[in-house]
Parts: sequence; C-alpha cells; structure tokens
Amino acid sequence: MRTKTLTLAALTLAAGLSLTACQGGGDSAASTTGSGASSSSADSSASGDSGASDGKASTGDDDATTTQSAEGSGNGQITTGTCKTENLDFSTTHGMGEGMLTIRLKNTGGDACTLKGFPGVDLRSQDASGPLSAQRSDLDAPVVNLADGETTRFTLHYPQAEGTGAYVSAIEVTPPNETHSKALSVSLRLQIADGADQKVVVDPVGTGKQ
Repeated sequence: MRTKTLTLAALTLAAGLSLTACQGGGDSAASTTGSGASSSSADSSASGDSGASDGKASTGDDDATTTQSAEGSGNGQITTGTCKTENLDFSTTHGMGEGMLTIRLKNTGGDACTLKGFPGVDLRSQDASGPLSAQRSDLDAPVVNLADGETTRFTLHYPQAEGTGAYVSAIEVTPPNETHSKALSVSLRLQIADGADQKVVVDPVGTGKQ
C-alpha cells in the first residue's frame, strides 16, 4: 500500500507550503483612537477680556475620533478589525461539483469584523506521512465585512478519487491574518496520481455563491 502513497511524496513536499494566509500585516483593526475632545475651559477663569470669544465657536474637529465603518455585509456597524479564529463558527458541506468542499465561517464574536485574503488549509491523510497544504487559486480576494451572526464562505477544490485513493479525515483551517487554526472533521478521497497535490486548491474568503 505504500508503493503509491499519493505521489504524496508530493504531499509531504506540499506540507512545507502551509498557507498561513497572512498577507494583511496582522491587526488591521479599524480603531484609530483619538485622544478625545479636551475642553480647555478650566484655566480661563477670571482674566477680564478673556470672556470675549469674538463669536468663534469651538468645533472640536481636530480632536474628533475617526473610525472606519464596515461596508457591504457589515450593515454599517463599526468593525473591530480582523475576525479572530475564536470568534468564528466553522462548518463544511460538499459543493455542487465533484471535488469541491465548501467551508463556512460565521461571526459569533458579538462585534462586526473583517476578513480579507486566503485561508490556510492543511489536509490530514492516513496515507501520507504529513499534512498536505492547499495551493492558492488565482482569484482576487475581496474585503468581507461580517456583522455579528453573519456568514461567509470559501471553497476547497481537490482531485476526487474514483474508487480507492488517499483518505482525508480532517482539515485544519487558519482564517486570513490569523495564526490559530481550527480542526474540522471531513471525509474526502484524493486521487493518487502524479501532480495530484498541485490540484488541491483553495479560493479566497468571500468568493463563490453565498
């Protein structure tokens, strides 16, 4: 049985290509904190002419706190930055086509958050000595703003085996700009053939039919 381990010599080769999907530079939290409008009326107590303000009203614009509000699916809520793994609920379903797995991510953190980029996906097979890391597709990654309770998705494409093949019992998903992963139980059979590892491809979050 080890004579054709999924050209999963390529599997172990691809294991080094683990997609940590971190091309957003870490915390893209949209929370530029202003110092608050400081009212400077304390020390101008009794200085005679200082009571005349020449009709100029203080607008406080210089001290206004600026925040970035979510667009699109965020329902106008203020985002708290990148969606964290601990604040996401994961689920999987097989896609419409053969060799497709849909992974859904639901925001359960209580606040709106943002996802942008490719997730890291490692497939764990009983027929390989190490995990197989999915390659990135050539699709552009949209910005996905998720209000609390909202869901987005991405698709994993793999060469489906006809009959016997390398059995995958679990995948590990790392959301974009995150370092913590989530293990998900799956049941997939990968084709055993030269270059099969290069056909395991993941799309960016937010692409495909919702």
